[in-house]
Amino acid sequence: MAEENRFLRNIGISAHIDSGKTTLTERILYYTKRIHAVHEVRGKDGVGATMDSMELERERGITISSAATYCEWKGHRINIIDTPGHVDFTIEVERALRVLDGSILVLCAVGGVQSQSITVDRQMNRYGVPRLAFINKCDRSGADPVRVLRQLREKLNQNAVLMEIPIGLEGKFRGVVDLVSMKAYTFEGPFGEEVVQGEIPSRLLDEARAAREELLDAASLFSDELMEAVLEDRVTEALVHEAVRKGTIARKLTPVFLGSAYKNIGVQPLLDGVARYLPSPSEVENTALDLDNGEKEVSLSSDPRDPFLGLAFKLEITPYGQLTYLRIYQGRIAKGSDLVNTRNRKRIKVGRLVRMHADKMEDIESAEAGDIVALFGVDCYSGDTFTDGRLNYSMSSMFVPEPVISLSVTPKDGKASDRMAKAIHRFSKEDPTFRSYVNPESGETIISGMGELHLEVYVERMRREFQAEVETGIPQVAYREAISQRAEFNYTHKKQTGGAGQFGRVAGFMEPSPDGTYEFVNQVKGGVIPSEFIPAVDKGFQSCLKKGLLMEFPVLGMKVTVNDGQHHPVDSSERAFAAAAVGAFRQAYPKAKPIILEPVMKISIECPSEYQGPAMASLNQRRGLITSSTEDGTFTTIEAEVPLAEMFGYATVLRSLTKGKGEFTMEFSRYAKVPESVAERLKAEVQARKRRGKK
Repeated sequence: MAEENRFLRNIGISAHIDSGKTTLTERILYYTKRIHAVHEVRGKDGVGATMDSMELERERGITISSAATYCEWKGHRINIIDTPGHVDFTIEVERALRVLDGSILVLCAVGGVQSQSITVDRQMNRYGVPRLAFINKCDRSGADPVRVLRQLREKLNQNAVLMEIPIGLEGKFRGVVDLVSMKAYTFEGPFGEEVVQGEIPSRLLDEARAAREELLDAASLFSDELMEAVLEDRVTEALVHEAVRKGTIARKLTPVFLGSAYKNIGVQPLLDGVARYLPSPSEVENTALDLDNGEKEVSLSSDPRDPFLGLAFKLEITPYGQLTYLRIYQGRIAKGSDLVNTRNRKRIKVGRLVRMHADKMEDIESAEAGDIVALFGVDCYSGDTFTDGRLNYSMSSMFVPEPVISLSVTPKDGKASDRMAKAIHRFSKEDPTFRSYVNPESGETIISGMGELHLEVYVERMRREFQAEVETGIPQVAYREAISQRAEFNYTHKKQTGGAGQFGRVAGFMEPSPDGTYEFVNQVKGGVIPSEFIPAVDKGFQSCLKKGLLMEFPVLGMKVTVNDGQHHPVDSSERAFAAAAVGAFRQAYPKAKPIILEPVMKISIECPSEYQGPAMASLNQRRGLITSSTEDGTFTTIEAEVPLAEMFGYATVLRSLTKGKGEFTMEFSRYAKVPESVAERLKAEVQARKRRGKK
């Protein structure tokens, strides 16, 4: 019921790499009594954090796959998804945000708003997710929460407001002052489980009063009642909480909490904030597309009595079969229920229904709207919508970025070949950004993904989980072709080989498309090409885009306009017009001056200011274009655009240049024309490959 929903929170924890997300999740699970011992990400006990259940995650100390769990805090049930910080695994963050109602944005008190924080913030905006901010690591040397607050306002354009001020900082960080209750909180016990309330230290009183004024000013914009109470000096805690909640849910206010998850400080007030300020499923408007009504957008009710609708947002292949994570948007699901996959209309029966806790699971009998559960033994793809058959709705799809890097993988022997095929099939189903194909010329299997680390992790998983010994080639960049000017075509396809002939003429022009997509425009008049053959013409052109004529790379950004043609009452057919389109493409493409495009990445380097010079020089050597450089205290952030082809192995270069103190993140920015010298080298490589293929 919506009443029960009121106490449910579906939240994600996202941040830049190494901001302490997984450590924070570990503390949350401990304080909510979900686990009974705390293990660190790179702990000496060798156990690793609970949410990093994959062996590779524990070894590398990073989160690769998002993990789901749930806990209870002061009468609220909280479903949590811990997401990876590295941009190569961005699809995991996208998937999580798609199905969450709120999020905690974790920021480092020293690093502040970093490049991946900006990416995560953009993703949260894309899915309209309200958020709280948690400034972690206030115990670290150089911690400055006020600077981070300023960055939240300036860099992320958030109306951020402090809910707490710190008691001491860096090595002297002891606790927080809550600006709503105006009480000081310290955290006692071996893991800070005992929250001790006290009076505000006198040295912090003025600072606390000033910060509270700021909080009341910001919150009162969302509640007239609070505004009146402020004027009449009768502000209550409930009024402030209600106003902050309104502002947060409307995504016009970002409450900011402080702490150090590692030192067990400030996590419990953050949990209170999750319960108080983030929305329940029934407070979030969700929509679906009605497939019987021209994909018209319809609102979902979150009422368990209404017809069932759920979205499969993540797949995981386990030794016991496929595990499908499902967010229930409307209705109720129970063991034995019949569900229909609206993509293929296949009916399935729910055999086993579980609630996930990292890699452990608990069987449940039923679940209702707003919940996140997992199903066993359901064959589907990530992003499929399930209903109980009474609705034919589909949830809008998730944004899936295109892979930018490829690698050839060759099995060492016949046994490894079967295992590798099995592994690739499984990974492709789990991760839409992981693709694979067999190169028809070389016969090599090519895998594509979002970055070097992304592919490295999958190759390692092939070895560990599937015992498939493979050799990898040099990473290849996903080059593309595009035309640079308008060119006309007028092509007649005519074939007479006894029996029915083939005839079709198409005329028109192709030109570069400004938005980088394919567009087909039909301007045929007078029925010179009968309307039933127009889709075949479109299909014919589209089939040519897979392999450009210049260097056989896929073609991007082309607008094709067909304005004339001719047909024959007997010999014209769909096949003839598709073939005519292929001929027209081949005729016009060389005249349209095709060019080669390469992926250009947005790079952000963070390093101590003393290494700024060498870091910039290393980017210049790589055809990089530095877009900004900002110095913040002793740290410098350099933003640049660099072709992906120049970035292989850069992590090692940067580490050696900065004595291991610099780090960088990179994400796809755009496609750009390659310089002539690179185009010539690529042409020579393609020709050499063709010659090898012919031998």
